[in-house]
Amino acid sequence: MEAAIESLTTSEAAIAAGVTVAKINRMIDKRILPKMLYKASQNRTVRKDACLWIAFYFETEDVLTSGARVKAMRNALAHNHSWTELRQCKFEESRTVQVLLSSIWDDVDRRLNQLRQAQELVIEDPEILRGTPVIRGTRIPVYDVASLVDAGTPLEELREIYPKLTPSQIELASMYAKANPQRGRPRRRHPSKSLSVSISKKRLRSSSLGG
Repeated sequence: MEAAIESLTTSEAAIAAGVTVAKINRMIDKRILPKMLYKASQNRTVRKDACLWIAFYFETEDVLTSGARVKAMRNALAHNHSWTELRQCKFEESRTVQVLLSSIWDDVDRRLNQLRQAQELVIEDPEILRGTPVIRGTRIPVYDVASLVDAGTPLEELREIYPKLTPSQIELASMYAKANPQRGRPRRRHPSKSLSVSISKKRLRSSSLGG
């Protein structure tokens, strides 16, 4: 399926490309990424297909020189391939080194579609928690779920805390938060009843073990 997203922030692009935001900024600052693939305004944005070339640049650094990778990007862009046509591209630096874009394309396209699903999962409604981003159909703040995921909370415990959420929704909530990092200090929230019960269980287990 062709992903519908056409323009992304650097945070979104980092997820789709499977790299850090710092690496994307480095490619832009050093003019490695062709200029037609991004807009360097106050808030940088990149085209969807830029994610493929960003992933390509870093995933092939052990087999292609930097010059060969830049040349491959520029040659492919000169042919003005569509997103789906890019999957068939291949590059050779020598008789022994050949790179096919298909596997890299598949990974990037999958993450782009997950990113789209994550964006569709979350809503901001002034009538729900004063516009706090929540998971659609619930009153569960998406950043609360993501913070627990980032803290390494086991999936089983997350399901106890948020029984209405599926494992897929939990994963997408984490992805949404990474793609849309909060600015400033997050508001302090009282833990939900289920979260308090979970914390109590953990303390009870610790006490029974002499902790």
